[in-house]
Amino acid sequence: MNDNLLDIPGYLVHGRLGKGGMAEVYLATQESLNRKVAVKVLDRLDDEAFTSRFIREARMVASLHHPSIVTIHDIDRLPDGRHYLAMEFLSGGDLGRYKGQVLEPQEALPIVRQIAGALAVVHDKGLVHRDIKPANILFRDDGTAVLTDFGIAKDLALDSDLTQFNVAVGSPAYSSPEQAQCQPLDARSDIYGLGVILLELLTGENPYRGASYAETVLNHVQMDPPVLRRGLADYQHLIDRMLAKDPDERFADCHVLLESLTELIELDLDFTRIAPAVPVPRAAKQPAKQSTKQSAKQPAQQPVARRRTRRLLWGVAGVLLTLVSAGGGYYAVLQLKIATLLERADQRLAEGRLMEPAGDNADFYYKEVLRLDADNAKAGDGLQRLLAARIANALALAEQRLGEDKLLGPEQDNAVFYYQQVLGWAPGNEQALAGLEKVAQRFVDYSEDAFSRREYAVALEYIEAGLQAAPANETLLKLQADHEQRVRKAKSTGVATSRPAKAQSRQQEQENPIKKFWNRLFN
Repeated sequence: MNDNLLDIPGYLVHGRLGKGGMAEVYLATQESLNRKVAVKVLDRLDDEAFTSRFIREARMVASLHHPSIVTIHDIDRLPDGRHYLAMEFLSGGDLGRYKGQVLEPQEALPIVRQIAGALAVVHDKGLVHRDIKPANILFRDDGTAVLTDFGIAKDLALDSDLTQFNVAVGSPAYSSPEQAQCQPLDARSDIYGLGVILLELLTGENPYRGASYAETVLNHVQMDPPVLRRGLADYQHLIDRMLAKDPDERFADCHVLLESLTELIELDLDFTRIAPAVPVPRAAKQPAKQSTKQSAKQPAQQPVARRRTRRLLWGVAGVLLTLVSAGGGYYAVLQLKIATLLERADQRLAEGRLMEPAGDNADFYYKEVLRLDADNAKAGDGLQRLLAARIANALALAEQRLGEDKLLGPEQDNAVFYYQQVLGWAPGNEQALAGLEKVAQRFVDYSEDAFSRREYAVALEYIEAGLQAAPANETLLKLQADHEQRVRKAKSTGVATSRPAKAQSRQQEQENPIKKFWNRLFN
């Protein structure tokens, strides 16, 4: 159809964006609101059933509200009777732009989680998308992934790049085994398609895509989920469940899938690395097997005991997987995260970065490990080694300040401060206790020296300062208790002192003995 001939009342059509089997999509401006929109127009009028389904499902999609679901603005008819659907225009391109590229898990998982969130809303409304593929995942300018094309304007045509056979709804390269075999579909079929997309994002290729439709279908039916390369081993459990052949072994619904994806993303695995696309080894081709449902219809083709054993094993596996997911899931991922944190903590400890800088020190990383695993023995041992290092550092500083005669000052950088800090971490530390006794004895000596010079006020100041360091020191306590009596006795015996002595005393008083004390104490 010529773009210039298309007339949509209320819209200014700029050109055609694409054409599908039964619809064309145009870029237009909705004149009433002056906003860019994508308008999907049906090509035909002769299929009333399809038109009715188009209208019904379009209205259903319009009722869905999620940041990752395309917004429907309008449903109406052209003057020639064809129906059209106006929706938001997504200018960020589609997921196909990453074809052949390998994304880091931190890039791939958020995209898949956004689409899983959208599918959860879709499925809760009783819809199945049926065509999960990169071309139907578009991006807004802000990077939000958006699910589009809910099959409301699709016939049974398959991807033109694989085949022209009209066999199944959806794109064979991303179709579930049951979808490829034209069996009834439910939400778990969309989960499978999303799993293929995740696999392709993580590895750079879609191993199910064959040279023909038949080969692609066969791969989906019989090929086991590929084994991920070593750097992605922590996501194997997720891929295995999403790509399980039997729908009963997949995630029960997108809500359960979302919990698992959220858990992985919140672990913030910053230890992954950028890697080139690595070919995913394909399992050896086996003769095509009938699906579980087909087998149920033909029990004679499989021994009863074998079927029961298989169901039992899958049932046990399913229960275990459910328990793992509900109880914390992805144990291997958690352990790798913990190992990385421990390695960083040990490195910072060796570098002497015990508490600084904030967010990148030994204490921070050890405590992060304990946040993830409260009983982690290595983290507990690491914190003990960190504490020993802090104690050693504080004791060294205390001895240094003691040698510099910085007993009570400057504030938070003196001998008493460091000794008391050690005792706060390790009550009963013998070296710290002995250090405080040294400080106390130093004040005893200062007090006695001042008293011998008849600087009685200064002597008392030294006593009280010493008791700050060692409140239970017996010598200081006795000097404090006896101080007034000793002063009276000294004064009474010094009444007849010579004039020069009195002159010396006056000179000492003029020198401000209190000031002399504090100068000596803090400098």
